Amino acid sequence: MTDTPDTKDKPANNASKIWTDLGPVLAFVVSYNVVRRFPEGGGLLSRENAVYWATGIFMAAIAAVFAYTLSRKERLSPLLIVTGVIVMVFGGLTLWLQSPQFAYYKPTIINLLFAGLIFGGLAFGKNVWKIAFEHAFNLPDHAWRVFAIRWGLFYIFLAIMNEVIWRNFSEDFWANSKIFLVLPASMIFMIVNYPYLMKHSLDQDSEDKG
Repeated sequence: MTDTPDTKDKPANNASKIWTDLGPVLAFVVSYNVVRRFPEGGGLLSRENAVYWATGIFMAAIAAVFAYTLSRKERLSPLLIVTGVIVMVFGGLTLWLQSPQFAYYKPTIINLLFAGLIFGGLAFGKNVWKIAFEHAFNLPDHAWRVFAIRWGLFYIFLAIMNEVIWRNFSEDFWANSKIFLVLPASMIFMIVNYPYLMKHSLDQDSEDKG
């Protein structure tokens, strides 16, 4: 009986997690495409200002995620905190200096920072991925190491992909790639790694019972 409330709350919590993860990205892409429909030279609401509007709305959405998470008395994950700080710093520079380059760099910086934290931690005998997610998964240390390395390499891949896109394609393509390239790539990566995660999670559960 004591498990019933948690079971009922789990779908709601999962839905909440999805929206807090995807909400800011969707807000960025949607707002960018809405403002891009305005004519050029139309003042504040003109197509050339789309990236600035999208950046401001993205910052507001991240702040809303922080407020929502804290209002539910939930723990802010270290990754969310790091992401939030970088978004506010680079977003602020984008708006203050009216330079879209800071918005273009931001995903690269975030992904390389995550990769650096993962590989730097492993080099010093600390698995930051385990520290961040051991409350969610029960894995043996060797599985945590493999999982961390895979995510570190994936973050490097995302950083390279962002650099290739913004340096070689239009701003429109770069903005929409967050939904049409980055999101599918992330989903495929997680699906591919899910069997490994479940296999070793079950192994660890068996060891604990033994």
